[in-house]
Amino acid sequence: MQKPTLLVLAAGMGSRYGGLKQIDPVGPSGETIIDYSIYDAIRAGFGKVVFVIRHDIEKTFREVVGSKFEKRLPVEYAFQEITDTPASFTVPASRTKPWGTGHAILVAEKVIHEPFAMINADDFYGADTFRTLADYLRQVRADSSAYAMVGFTLRKTLSEHGTVARGVCQVDDTGKLKHIVEMLKIEKIATGARQGDVTLTGDEPVSMNFWGFTPTLFGHLHTEFQKFLQAHGQEEKSEFLIPMVVGGLVNQGQATCQILRTTSSWFGVTYREDRPIVIESVRQLVQRGEYPAQLWK
Repeated sequence: MQKPTLLVLAAGMGSRYGGLKQIDPVGPSGETIIDYSIYDAIRAGFGKVVFVIRHDIEKTFREVVGSKFEKRLPVEYAFQEITDTPASFTVPASRTKPWGTGHAILVAEKVIHEPFAMINADDFYGADTFRTLADYLRQVRADSSAYAMVGFTLRKTLSEHGTVARGVCQVDDTGKLKHIVEMLKIEKIATGARQGDVTLTGDEPVSMNFWGFTPTLFGHLHTEFQKFLQAHGQEEKSEFLIPMVVGGLVNQGQATCQILRTTSSWFGVTYREDRPIVIESVRQLVQRGEYPAQLWK
């Protein structure tokens, strides 16, 4: 049985955070969030890791991050650049923002040939989350369009220090995704959450970009990215986001997406003020014995 691959989106510098947050330590022995993700992935049975980065951070990233894992499992790199678009498309001179998560997955097409999970580099997902998706990916056929997503509870993913963007999901009776709405600028309130005039309970299942795919996704991405560029390519800040791609494929009947549930808690560093919370959360996990005090001995 082929082992799934882990695709880690690490091209963002984190403009709101102010630095290369992917390599900031959060563990007791200087571990980063990526360290915990790779540790959990190896324990769950993933066989390879692919990092999506940018060329301008390649040297630092390879030295500080990639070199740590190369003796433990195969490591490959893919590069997300604004200029990586179809030959028929001219990138606007004013464009500085990356094209989004859908594009970040697409640039890894040449190095992924098996079912794979996609995660953010700066989010801590927990061991059970990796096990749950790895179990699913080991059973799915590589030529199917039966995708999956691990859903988290909205209230457990909000920041005390600013607004967040989340893909809010509607699920049918069989646990499959019916519809997903990308909601920007969600803020935490006493009764749950709010986005502008829309009030949310906080119990809604949301996407934290922990997806399970097969290589069939790449063909869909090529088609949908072309459509996106035709409609929004001249905008300075439009993004080709994977939740909207999957939602569209589900609505068109071209794919299914099983929403998996996890016992793990999510936490991430959206703002610099979030980092102490993450450090304390990791400390508690170590104290409970879920992780060793030193991951890589």
